[in-house]
This record gives sequence, structure tokens and C-alpha cells, in this order.
Amino acid sequence: MKTVQSMLAEADAAVPRISPDEAKKAVGRADVLFLDVREPAEVATSGKVPGAIATPRGLIEFRADPASAAYDKDFDPSKTVVAYCASGGRSALVARTLKDMGFANVRNLGGFRGWVDAGGEVEKG
Repeated sequence: MKTVQSMLAEADAAVPRISPDEAKKAVGRADVLFLDVREPAEVATSGKVPGAIATPRGLIEFRADPASAAYDKDFDPSKTVVAYCASGGRSALVARTLKDMGFANVRNLGGFRGWVDAGGEVEKG
């Protein structure tokens, strides 16, 4: 049986990390999608990266698949996707899932707290 730790290790091996400082340079770029995979209550409480699409982890596959009735056109496989969550675990798993779905340029920013601590701008959730 796979464990959460082994799944996270596989995701971390498959998806590169991006530092908050690198990510700050990408905010507002048309070719980058920031993806907040926390639950709506978390985003409402702490805000999000400016322009980020807030989509809980449990809906990613449905929003990213053009054949799904819940498809979100913001999920464009030609964009670089920068995923983040509260601590980096959910975003690692989401990033791996998106890579498996054919998104070529996916990065894991890790936890939102790291973004805030690095002076990243916050848009109210």
C-alpha cells in the first residue's frame, strides 16, 4: 500500500518547486496560472496570491479536463501552473495530477505562509 509520505515524495520528485521570490516575478503574467488549492474557508480567511484561481484540491481534475461539465477555461495546458496550498502537501499532489493530465509546466510554490513571509502581495479572498 502506498503511504501519503511516498505519494508526496513521488510528487516532489516529479514537480519542481518554485521559490516565493521567483513566483513574485510571475504574478500578473498572462502565461502563468496561480492555483490556490485550499478550501474556500481557508482562502476567505487569509486571502490568496493576486489573480490566483481558487479551486479546492478535490475539484482539480474536473476543472482541468475540457471534456468535463465543470471545466474551467483558465486551466490552459500551455500556461505555467504555479500551485500552492497551506503547507505544500496538497499543492504537490495537485501539481503531480496536472502533470499526469498533460500540463507540461507545473510548479509547486508550497505553502501560502511562505508566500506571505517572503513579502508576497495578498488579494483578499
